[in-house]
Amino acid sequence: MADEELETLRKQRLAELQAKHGDPASDVAQQEAKQREADMRNNILAQVLDQAARARLSNLALVKPDKAKAVENYLIQMARFGQLPGKVSEQGLIEILEKVSQQTEKRTTVKFNRRKVLESDEEDDY
Repeated sequence: MADEELETLRKQRLAELQAKHGDPASDVAQQEAKQREADMRNNILAQVLDQAARARLSNLALVKPDKAKAVENYLIQMARFGQLPGKVSEQGLIEILEKVSQQTEKRTTVKFNRRKVLESDEEDDY
């Protein structure tokens, strides 16, 4: 009886730990799903972009990964809806980059808050 109770406690504890830290099998499945998605994205981009445009997009991904991801999503969406007539050249990619930059442009404003200094007689006494 004690062995059976001990075994059930061990199973419960193991289930709690797996729920808390994640099941290794589900982690592997998630990694495989992410890999398949990345492969699918790369295949679509390879079909849509020519070599020079892919090189430019890769360079952009090194410097600004968020902007590169936005451009990739835009290109994939256009490809899925059939809005791209053929392969996008480097000049076409530059135009798309300009469109995305205009949409995500951040407006920086600088506001000077000038404080009035009160003159006091105590400072002049030195």
